Amino acid sequence: MKKITDIRFQEIASIPHLIKDFLSGELMGFEDDIFNLQNVQLKMDTKEKCFTPHQRTILVQALERQLSGTLLSTKQKEHFENLKEERCFTVTTGHQLNLFTGPVFFIYKIIQTIKTAEYLKTHFPEYSFVPIFWMASEDHDFQEINHFKTREAYYETNAEAGGAVGRMVISERGFIDAFEAEFENTEYGPKLIEWLREAYAPGNTLSQATRILGQHLFGDYGLLMLDGDDVALKSEMIPIFQKELESQQLKAFTAAQREFLEQNYSKVQVNPRDINLFYLSETRNRIDYDGTNYYLIDTPIKMSRGEILAELHSHPERFSPNALMRPVYQELILPNIAYIGGNAEIMYWAELKEYFHSLDLPFPILIPRNSMLFVPQKVRRKMENLQLEVRDFFGDFTSVINLRLMQDNKLQELLNKNKFLLEASFKELKDQSALTDKSFRNLVEAEETRQLKSYSRMEKRLLRAEKIKHQDVVARMNSLYGKIHPGGLWQERVLNFSVFFSEYGHEWIRYTYNQMDVENSKLIMVQV
Repeated sequence: MKKITDIRFQEIASIPHLIKDFLSGELMGFEDDIFNLQNVQLKMDTKEKCFTPHQRTILVQALERQLSGTLLSTKQKEHFENLKEERCFTVTTGHQLNLFTGPVFFIYKIIQTIKTAEYLKTHFPEYSFVPIFWMASEDHDFQEINHFKTREAYYETNAEAGGAVGRMVISERGFIDAFEAEFENTEYGPKLIEWLREAYAPGNTLSQATRILGQHLFGDYGLLMLDGDDVALKSEMIPIFQKELESQQLKAFTAAQREFLEQNYSKVQVNPRDINLFYLSETRNRIDYDGTNYYLIDTPIKMSRGEILAELHSHPERFSPNALMRPVYQELILPNIAYIGGNAEIMYWAELKEYFHSLDLPFPILIPRNSMLFVPQKVRRKMENLQLEVRDFFGDFTSVINLRLMQDNKLQELLNKNKFLLEASFKELKDQSALTDKSFRNLVEAEETRQLKSYSRMEKRLLRAEKIKHQDVVARMNSLYGKIHPGGLWQERVLNFSVFFSEYGHEWIRYTYNQMDVENSKLIMVQV
């Protein structure tokens, strides 16, 4: 493995404009929320003042319960003990509980979280920093997470869907045998098969499976995994949940920012509901309000104000935050100073700052996670033969093909030369026409437009002819694009980590860790 190059997000056309402005410090109101050491110190000072010993005790006790029965590494034990100290903070990422971790960026965001915590420890040795993975165990859309893909196959399983996914037990395990057939003869495939069978053993929930995999992959790095589906942790949210039920505060306090984002970036990532809570039972149902009663969507159940508040205080574990409320839950129960997420995550966090302020809850530093691309040596050689750079695949690739075809084309050079002469000739005519009737100048300009359109038509026809003449080259270039962007998407959003781990094992994890950039958000490209 060797690094090829990297590209900062600000230089990649497909990265959202909001993310580019945020990273450049040009997103109004978020100057203190960009990752740098000065802002980290500011966040620590703020969080230290408001995160109480009681909150810390509740967190430690919940983690202790959740980790019971898990064989912790030395570094995990150290991090757990650190969490008891008031000068300990967390760096957090989170993700859905995808089958066998899902797309490989699941791995990248955790590695960046671990490395960021260690980076901060070197710069602030008097503090401790613990990497946390927030398990999105309360999501209910199982169809989004019940599969993963390798280069050779698509794996999928079934379970009784509708409730919190973390509580689900995988009912169909045939994907394990199919996976074994693909990977049993690779160097580290047997290890992956062993993990897969252990994680998805009969009776294990999806939360248990994800924790088992996380331990195998990141236990030695000290990662602690936290499940928010916990009654003690939910109890901390009772006052905020009650405000949401009674006053619909999240929607109200994000209105101005959503209008700003809509006007300046033409998009709001997630629009809030009137009530941004679900009710958890055997299923997970959205809570709605008609001004008198509260309804559980897709059920006949309704509750009065008094009934739903009594339910909240008696059974807070039955109330579940949606995507926009989840950051508030996370930041309330953790001594957190930074959140690492994908671009879409950062964009919906950007809606919430005023809501955080209304709750007197410190807003964390936001870090758009790094992306990585692993290019096989054979693919790299084909790129070099076609005089292509990896960067060429992260812009307008059609333009790249066109430029490649027309490079040193004699006819194109002749067209350019004559077009230049035509424009120069008409410029002289227009300059002189200013001395005569205005209608004559209009005639000259119209004729120039007509003749230049002819040149444009000739250029398009020439390009079309070159594509037919060199259709083999075009096909090879498009094939390479498919290797870099499987299914038209970034590699990290398609392939599972097993594609790389099966060949390199933990060395791939270590190499990815070493290449990960803590201080910048970028696409890092590596040849394998």
